[in-house]
Formats: sequence, structure tokens, C-alpha cells
Amino acid sequence: MRFFTQVLALALLANCTAQTGAYQAPQFGAAPPGAPDGTCWGRLETPAVIETVTEQVLAQPAVLGADGQLVRPASYRTETLQNIVKECSQRWFETPCPVQMTPEFVESVQHALAVRGLYDGPVSGQMDARTQAAVRQLQQAKGLDSGMLSLETARALGLVAVPRKG
Repeated sequence: MRFFTQVLALALLANCTAQTGAYQAPQFGAAPPGAPDGTCWGRLETPAVIETVTEQVLAQPAVLGADGQLVRPASYRTETLQNIVKECSQRWFETPCPVQMTPEFVESVQHALAVRGLYDGPVSGQMDARTQAAVRQLQQAKGLDSGMLSLETARALGLVAVPRKG
């Protein structure tokens, strides 16, 4: 039974791939079920958290003679188990579409991040590692650990219009 449990845990892990945090351009067409047409999405995958527990398990109890003297001491075996502490997860978030990610738009992102003290690199119009790190730092404070710019963050920076209600 334990072998089956370990195989099941490994199979569950195989379904989760950890995101390295590198910027990935949103894939037009890749979206969560029910997403509106014409929207672009990023996906943050969080790997499962596994705990390895090693314990000594009684293999054979001690044997005592009729006089109460120890005939054979107890013997133990070591067992190692892996438990999934937290399941892997996927989180979708809406992003600006590739047509919006022009060098001019990225320059605006860099300026907005610089004003907030999060970016001190050159305003290059390139979504480079420094820009991604600044985006990640800003978004982490709001619970999104990704260097991919979310549409919500772009709106909060004042770079994308907020849709009208009604």
C-alpha cells in the first residue's frame, strides 16, 4: 500500500511543473475555461510541497523469557514516507496582449516602476530581467509571484484603461 501511495504522490507531482519565474510572453489563445474572446492570460504554476518523514517502526517486539529476562531485544526498521503538504496549483491571470506590449508600452512600465522606486535600470522598452524583477516585486505585494505583467497591475500603474461599468 505504501508503494502505491508513493507512486500516486510522484504521479501527482509529474502533473505540476514549476515556473522558473522567467518572463514568458502571454500565449494568445491559451486561457482558462470561460475566458472572454480576445483576452490574453498568463499562468502561474506552483509546485507541490512535499515533506519527507523518516521513522523507526517496530519490526519484532522484544522477547522475554519465563523468568522475565530479555531473550531477544526488539528490532526496528527505518521507513521513509513522503507526504504532500500542499498540492500543486495553477493560477490564471489576465495580461496585456502581445500587440499591447510594444517598446513604448514597456518604456511606460519601466517609468512607472522607476517612479515607485522599484526599477533603476535603463528605460529600454525591453521586458528584460531587471524589468521583470521589478514587476515581480510590485506584484508579490499583491499576492502574484510572477514577473509577467498582469492586466490588473498595468491598470494600477495607470497604463491600461479600466473598463467602464454598466
